[in-house]
Amino acid sequence: MLRIKKGAARYLAGIVMAGLLIGALAACGSASDSDGETNGTSEATTTIEPTRLVLASTTSTQDSGLFDVLIPAFEAAYPEYSVDVIAVGTGEALALGEAKDADVLLVHAKAKEEAFVADGYGTERRDVMYNDFIVVGPASDPAGIAGMTVAADAFAKIATSASGFVSRGDDSGTHTKELSIWKSAAIEPAGDWYVAAGQGMGDVLKMASEMQAYTLSDRATYLSLKSTLDLEVVVEGDSALFNQYGVIPVTDATNAGGAQAFADWICSDGGQAVIAAYGVEEYGQPLFIPNAE
Repeated sequence: MLRIKKGAARYLAGIVMAGLLIGALAACGSASDSDGETNGTSEATTTIEPTRLVLASTTSTQDSGLFDVLIPAFEAAYPEYSVDVIAVGTGEALALGEAKDADVLLVHAKAKEEAFVADGYGTERRDVMYNDFIVVGPASDPAGIAGMTVAADAFAKIATSASGFVSRGDDSGTHTKELSIWKSAAIEPAGDWYVAAGQGMGDVLKMASEMQAYTLSDRATYLSLKSTLDLEVVVEGDSALFNQYGVIPVTDATNAGGAQAFADWICSDGGQAVIAAYGVEEYGQPLFIPNAE
């Protein structure tokens, strides 16, 4: 049996312990390298906690499904923001902006939007996209307006025949457009035939379908719900039915950085491409036409 002298045993034990210590240090170094550094280069990742961005917009952009693709695309481009959408009429959206309960607006009543900015409630207003309004109604067409190209003349025939008409009645951009057409027709709509719903575009279309009445709709919401409605397009193509949307960052918004980022992005090539593509595959045409400058 091999015998090791006492002093030599201590020497060998020291060597073994030193080797173990060096191995442990090397292992720690490798773990450190794999967790945070490789070849002296830091690879530590930082988790982004998104801040809330409140977007007040119209029921038409919500009901048409546009936000189902637009908001995820923006959040992918700007992961530092998480968007909460409040879908209301344009009038209510502007009121939310005045009260600073929204950071950015996407609405469609240009004269009101320009007044909003002129009064200092918004930092700027920029065109984003457009589509058009259409008059829809039952296939039976009781007012006999199918194929007419002047909206005011069609509205006059609806009133004269007392055919059912469902109005948004909610100070929305669509309601504002409707009132301007009645004004052009020199008519103050009133009577049992005229129903002010106080509802969003999707709900008003469903009401008109159930009542077999006429209504004014943006084309995007109508197309997105067409398969569920018993309504047809009866009047279209009048230049008065043009429907422009604009974006406005709210002055001194809670999330001013996010508001400006959204406005810049939706007007950028990336945002405009998302808008241009939406609806093409399903409906054979885009539901909104981008026109930011």
